[in-house]
Amino acid sequence: MKLGHLYIGLFILVFACNPQPEKGNSTEQLIDFVNPFIGTDGPGNTYPGATTPFGMVQLSPDIGIPGWDRIAGYYYQDSIITGFSHTHLTGTGAGDLYDILVMPTNSRFSGRIQENNFKPYSSFDHTREGASPGFYWVDLLDYGIKAEMTATARVGVHRYTFPKDEQTQIHVDLGYSLNWDSPTDTFIEVVNDSTLQGYRMSNGWARNQKLYFEMQFSKPFASYQINGDKTSAKISLDYELENGEQVVVKTGLSSVSSEAAGKAIQIEANKDFDAIRSQTEASWEKELQKIHISTASEDQKAIFYTMMYQSMLAPTLYSDINGEYKAANDTQGKHLPQTDTVAKASGYNRYDTFSLWDTFRAAHPLYTLVQQERVSDIVKSLLAHYQETGVLPVWSMQGSETHMMIGYHAVPVIVDAYFKGFEFDSELAYQACRESAMVNDRQIDIYKELGYIPVDEQHENWSVSKTMEYAFDDWCIAMFAKDLGKMEDYRRFLMRSQNWKNLYNEKRSWLQPKDTNGKFIEPFIPKAYTPYFCESNAWHYYWFVPQDIDGLISKTGGSGRFTQKLDSMFSYAPEPDDKLPLFSTGMIGQYAHGNEPSHHVAYLYNYIDQPAKAQKLVREILANQYKNEPNGHCGNEDCGQMSSWYIFSALGFYPVNPAQGVYDLGVPLFEEATLALPDNKSFTIQAPNAPELKYVEHVTLNGAVLDRNYITHKEITSGGTLEFSLTNDPKLANEKIGASPETNKIYR
Repeated sequence: MKLGHLYIGLFILVFACNPQPEKGNSTEQLIDFVNPFIGTDGPGNTYPGATTPFGMVQLSPDIGIPGWDRIAGYYYQDSIITGFSHTHLTGTGAGDLYDILVMPTNSRFSGRIQENNFKPYSSFDHTREGASPGFYWVDLLDYGIKAEMTATARVGVHRYTFPKDEQTQIHVDLGYSLNWDSPTDTFIEVVNDSTLQGYRMSNGWARNQKLYFEMQFSKPFASYQINGDKTSAKISLDYELENGEQVVVKTGLSSVSSEAAGKAIQIEANKDFDAIRSQTEASWEKELQKIHISTASEDQKAIFYTMMYQSMLAPTLYSDINGEYKAANDTQGKHLPQTDTVAKASGYNRYDTFSLWDTFRAAHPLYTLVQQERVSDIVKSLLAHYQETGVLPVWSMQGSETHMMIGYHAVPVIVDAYFKGFEFDSELAYQACRESAMVNDRQIDIYKELGYIPVDEQHENWSVSKTMEYAFDDWCIAMFAKDLGKMEDYRRFLMRSQNWKNLYNEKRSWLQPKDTNGKFIEPFIPKAYTPYFCESNAWHYYWFVPQDIDGLISKTGGSGRFTQKLDSMFSYAPEPDDKLPLFSTGMIGQYAHGNEPSHHVAYLYNYIDQPAKAQKLVREILANQYKNEPNGHCGNEDCGQMSSWYIFSALGFYPVNPAQGVYDLGVPLFEEATLALPDNKSFTIQAPNAPELKYVEHVTLNGAVLDRNYITHKEITSGGTLEFSLTNDPKLANEKIGASPETNKIYR
């Protein structure tokens, strides 16, 4: 339902009108460049609301109408708001969360519509709405109420400014649900005239979610009415207010108890609204200051710092201030008895919302550079999930395994962190990786037996994709085993990492599905979207052998044939009558930047001595697939992966193999960028005349010519200067090519 038509044409005005905190003129505030509306239109599926870096709370407006476009609760093309809920997913295709809806109303308007299930709502206008890191505001036009949102890590903070009205109400709706989400048990208790406690239990994409809350009101309510049943408790709080009166609502969250939620308010949100907002903005500014870029383009600054912002919206904090959280084992009956236990993260913060099929590729490698203080906690969180359930997470949130997507991609995240020197129990980590690759779930038993996943009758068989991704994860385990001296396991998993070859059709030069008898499935059309490939086709997955790129080149027929096929990837455009699924977006030929399997492919030109083609394509993707507007993402943002690709590529390098400890060189987008590193170190990337020149003639590291087209993680974190000399002559770029990383090797 589209009730309004103000759209992108007004967006520049909207962003200009967003209220910003007063700043001094001497220091550039990077939060001023962040545009949280990027991705709220089109396929991005982001939300514009208030949160902290990796925070538990995502306090954001809800349109209140279900559907793919509103999967994050908000859709830029709409013009009504049904309230503000406290949890949201960022940039996914999963319709879940939307916990604890709050909506203020008064006697000025009582309209209801079927599309939002007849709940209170108000019209709004993008010219009277704004967002910045840690802050969101909007005028609820039908009521004359101004709504403002900010947050701490575990507390959502609302401020409502009201007109004079004797029938003002604030509604708290636990029965509100959207898309896949469904409450199973709800409860509200009035503790006193300014405090509510309760819980909302729900099933959705993630099952058995438990969310407790305490809600404190700055002004006591005069009376109240509780309605609904066990699955739809709601309360309406009554106020008589004068013009300009404000009510601040603080909502603490916990997966353990309302008391823990109240403790979060006491410790984190014991200040007034403006002080909390300033504190949250300062936390965002601190994170954004980790990378400084030099560019004259305001749009490029907006895109870059918004991508940094969005890269920090997940994973999300899950543990309380005292470390407690609902353990994951109450949703894992396959591995452990069903229980309802409280676990405790001792000495670290427990995180969840792990979209690992997406984020292992670039987001987690990015964290090893700019979130070094969090990486160990992230790994310990993955290991806690293993200890609670018997396996590492696949796609987990709210203490629940969704079993969505494929692979066991917590493995490359852990292995990458291990080789980069982050601290955690390496023996426990290895045990978790190994056991997660040896279970009999998700067709791993068949994979172990046959060396590939055969086709079956399941709707999402994804047989080729599963085989390819299991093989990469197995390579990671092999490297881990070798470093720990577990040579039998090293040989076993190294052999398994070659399983991709079992689906290689030598006659057709494609990775092709097989049946249980080892016979290739025919007919086979590489560009077709079939159940054999995960959200992709044979073109996309042909290139996913980051552990053995040399082997893939050899299988293809050598560098010449590999070049022809790679060229075709970017030139063989879909026909007008081809049926493309919704996740095939950002298309360049068969390349689909809007979905993750394609993300490393442009950089493969480096491995066939043609870096100029990689550089041209990377610049094209940076320029055309990211925009400073609501429809600014070409596909789902996916919990930081789409953003992280941009950050890496704009800096001039990218992790083709995300567990190898190296970054393949591309071409920087900015004349200069500086990464702030721990211990007062910094790493500067210089590329004079970068906006005008798009090819790399040669590169120096700390003044010495680099005779290779990659840089190691250790070289970056040691600090220094990487300088790109650029040209507009692609021949010069190809003449100066250096060696690519050796596949099947870890760089420490």
